[in-house]
Amino acid sequence: MRKAADIDAYIADFPEDVQARLQKLRAVIRKAAPKAEEAISYQIPTFKLFGNLVHFAGYGHHIGFYPGAAGIAAFKKEISGYKNAKGSVQFPLDKPIPFALVARIVKFRVKQNTAKQLRKKG
Repeated sequence: MRKAADIDAYIADFPEDVQARLQKLRAVIRKAAPKAEEAISYQIPTFKLFGNLVHFAGYGHHIGFYPGAAGIAAFKKEISGYKNAKGSVQFPLDKPIPFALVARIVKFRVKQNTAKQLRKKG
């Protein structure tokens, strides 16, 4: 995969069925975090709001969603049916993505980053 200049270019490198899932995930994140900025960070799509908010990426058999360690810990029970690690969860391409859960995790991260920013300004 070539290095993408932006999220549109990143998504365009995938087969059409995966592109549709990535675009839907992007739209869900954007709706849950309307003030976040889109970027490519670590060579994957990233949403930033007072620092990194969430990342996502496409792979051969899954879509990775990266809300950071706190985002995973706060929703551990809800994501337990998916392969996950300290800061990531994998949504298999052969199963529906739990978009409502993704939106809740993103909103949690927005609150977390906003609170951290307010403490900095103190």
